[in-house]
Amino acid sequence: MASASAEQSRPSDLAWGSFTDEAPWVVHREDARWLNLAETLRARAQAEVPALTAPSLLPPGVRVLTVVRHIGTAIVPWMVKKRRGQFADTSESRSDISRRLRIAAEALGPTYIKLGQIISSGEGLFPPELVAEFKKCRDQVPAEPFSEVRLTIEQDLGARLEDVFEHFEETPIAAASIAQVHAATLKTGEQVVVKVQRISVSRLVHKDLRVMAWLAPYLVGRIPVAALANPPALVELFAETIVEELDFRMEAANMLDVAAMLHNLGQDQYIVPRPHPRLVTKRVLVMERVFGFNFDDVGGMQDAGIDTEQVIRTAMIAFMEGAIVEGIFHGDLHGGNLFVMEDGRTALLDYGIVGRLSGPRRNAFLRLMMGATTNDIRAQMAALRDLGALPMDTDIEAVIRDLRLEEEVVDPTTLSGEEMVKEVQRIIKALLGYGAKLPKELMLYVKNMVFLDGAIARLAPDLDILAEVANISMIFAQKHGALIGRELGLAPEAIEIDMDGVKSSMGLDPSVKQLTYRQLQQRRELIQKRMRDHVESDRSGSKK
Repeated sequence: MASASAEQSRPSDLAWGSFTDEAPWVVHREDARWLNLAETLRARAQAEVPALTAPSLLPPGVRVLTVVRHIGTAIVPWMVKKRRGQFADTSESRSDISRRLRIAAEALGPTYIKLGQIISSGEGLFPPELVAEFKKCRDQVPAEPFSEVRLTIEQDLGARLEDVFEHFEETPIAAASIAQVHAATLKTGEQVVVKVQRISVSRLVHKDLRVMAWLAPYLVGRIPVAALANPPALVELFAETIVEELDFRMEAANMLDVAAMLHNLGQDQYIVPRPHPRLVTKRVLVMERVFGFNFDDVGGMQDAGIDTEQVIRTAMIAFMEGAIVEGIFHGDLHGGNLFVMEDGRTALLDYGIVGRLSGPRRNAFLRLMMGATTNDIRAQMAALRDLGALPMDTDIEAVIRDLRLEEEVVDPTTLSGEEMVKEVQRIIKALLGYGAKLPKELMLYVKNMVFLDGAIARLAPDLDILAEVANISMIFAQKHGALIGRELGLAPEAIEIDMDGVKSSMGLDPSVKQLTYRQLQQRRELIQKRMRDHVESDRSGSKK
């Protein structure tokens, strides 16, 4: 009887969504008046992107003068120093231009700061100097005056601040490029956080995207960016991402969709704060307040008895499942968007960026992941093509041949710095020759995996990577084998992980039985040092 009574006292929205156990209010999807608008708003936002990012011959308005002045002030002195040979090595050159670009971004305001923040969480996708420099943009965005915050809230909610909130903290608990977040208490007593959009950010973002699209072609080959994210492609990716962040009704809908996804997958170790059913507008989002440990606070979590290895293990499985099985995943993981609660569950915050994979693209993503675990090169390349990373008319066999993907993988730690640099350059040149690019969903997913990779270093450095790959594959086979087999046209028992292939893809000998993250990091550092030493040696030789 006690268990039945406890079950009856549980908030009814836990029957369909992964939320906190103690509900400040219950969310009924049919009562959330903004929910039915979300799909239309999302389609309308994405329809804007081609016009916003189309290159133009003429400068788009007076804003371009300000942008060109700041970008020029960053790039021209760097180019002069580079031509004069004033940098000791490539790393110093990249550090200098990265610092200059970060200063320019901060001077240009919210749109460019947001771009910098996205780059800052793209370790492995962008040069390390650029990532390190733009990390300084994360927590250094000045807050809007409270008078403007009040004006936005009262305009959007149609009521005085005092009529909605019993208490409202004027100093924000976080200030980002698009919005800032304030702690508050509703008249009805619930503790909430209120996300308020910066008053002129929407207009400025649209102007800046047109300026970026005009400027990007002139920057090709002039500044260091990732090989498959040249400036025009980066602007397009950025536009696809940021346009959906400008309407909080889409974000609130994302919260409910992710909560439903987690519930459907049985991922009860992740929770979503409840958005308020009525207090959500284009520029204001009121949601349940949750408390927990910062994702970087390893000591605090461990002192509270939280298994940090389990936190990481759950994260890896949850985000893979969301993309592969449900076709939806949080698209902007970083330390500020994850709170680990005292019971060990993780609260996901900030849903402005969410990855969505439609039927065909989700199937392609599934094939990509399965191809990686079964070491099927052709399946992986075909899946990348279907995801949009390669043109649809790409000759897959030619790509495999040109990239030498069927040749025996060589342990990179056995190569000299010169050999590694030449191999990277060869692969990049071949990919660009085929018109390769990084689709939005794949970029978001890779960026998340890069974040989790770094989180392992802090939370679980002794985690056995090979054992976890095998464990995750087994969990997927048990939970989703029938679904995966049906979608791929295979019998579930025919899907078998190729651990030797997994080891080979990492440059490991099949005899290796264990690889901790700490050991993996040591291998990476050795590879990076050899490549860096070769580049610096080569540059020194050319000066003589």
